Amino acid sequence: MKNTNAKNLPRLNGNLEPQILKEAIKQFKTPLFVYDLDRITKRYNELKEAFGGRKNLICYALKANSNLNILKHLHSLESGADCVSLGEIKRALKAGIPSYKIIYSGVGKQDLEIQEAINLGILFINVESFEELLRIELIAKQLNKTARISIRVNPNIDPQTHPYISTGLQENKFGVSIEDAKAMYIHSKNSQSLEPIGIHFHIGSQLTKLQPIEESARKIASLTHSLIALKIDIKFFDIGGGLGITYNDEETINPYDYAQAILDSIRGLDVTIICEPGRYIVGNSGVFLTQVLYEKNNSNKRFTIVDGAMNDLIRPSLYNAYHKVVALKDLEETSATDVVGPVCESGDYLAKNVLLPKLEHGDILAILSAGAYGFSMSSNYNTRGRCAEIAVKNGEIKLIRKRENFEDLIRLEEI
Repeated sequence: MKNTNAKNLPRLNGNLEPQILKEAIKQFKTPLFVYDLDRITKRYNELKEAFGGRKNLICYALKANSNLNILKHLHSLESGADCVSLGEIKRALKAGIPSYKIIYSGVGKQDLEIQEAINLGILFINVESFEELLRIELIAKQLNKTARISIRVNPNIDPQTHPYISTGLQENKFGVSIEDAKAMYIHSKNSQSLEPIGIHFHIGSQLTKLQPIEESARKIASLTHSLIALKIDIKFFDIGGGLGITYNDEETINPYDYAQAILDSIRGLDVTIICEPGRYIVGNSGVFLTQVLYEKNNSNKRFTIVDGAMNDLIRPSLYNAYHKVVALKDLEETSATDVVGPVCESGDYLAKNVLLPKLEHGDILAILSAGAYGFSMSSNYNTRGRCAEIAVKNGEIKLIRKRENFEDLIRLEEI
């Protein structure tokens, strides 16, 4: 069988062509993450323009990719930040994103994190339970301050995505029921230390069907109308993130259709829409590059062994996720192979049964759609240093994170 390799490598806005990738490898070796900043700009603007007719704030979800240079680039586009830890809040601030554009989500917030979030004056804290609400209230009272809050409501709608990244069902750990949310809002309205200003839902990640999002928005909009009738001044309608991207042949949601569905759902509400894209912005803006070490055959099974591993890109091992693999070499006959790494685990693979040409030591494979949940989920398992990160803008290559060495790995250890 024939394979479309280097000459037909899918472009990520034209900047990550084979010659650019090969130059990045020449300068910075492999394994390596390469990001297209121009593509990031395009994706951000597509979403921003889709909501252009209404007050809106795009809060990029840092968990997808939190490199400071990417955050700084998004700040230049006037993005806000969706954070799920104090560390992410500090990253956003470090990149220049103002505190009034930062929201703080997550199920398990510690007292110190809540305290610092209140002191930093972020836009609001997304609350995940009545118990957490009481804790925030207590801490705000101790600080003699008022904590601005939003409540994450669980619409109990199937997002039709991978169960590990589903968050909007009652069986998931996130959010509260509509009934509990009403009680929490009433408590907050009557509190001297809480100011309820937002309402939030997020049903999952890698969403490719519009209907569950639209149904959720209608449910939460209905709740918002009832809260306003109770004189609770909801200013922000936070629709979460989760818009899916194309990894293989998925049909994704058009940003305009997405925006129109939300706008139709909130008809009659004078609120600012908050959207929290992560994967949608950076997923297809990144490539993971890895070098072939050698090939081996066990009976009729072919393995391509590379220098990248599950500690670098864990999505295939963790979710059985598919990433398109392209060899940066001329067209040749292909056969099925598993692309595997050096980590001492049978689950250490980047792709299974993909069609690739015969590969030799030094050949390069590009793992596509690796801009989200690639480096941000990487680890030092097997005492492997995390790889370097590169940004490309207008065809220019820039190092945005150095490769870790052994001294970096043991720096915090004491004997």
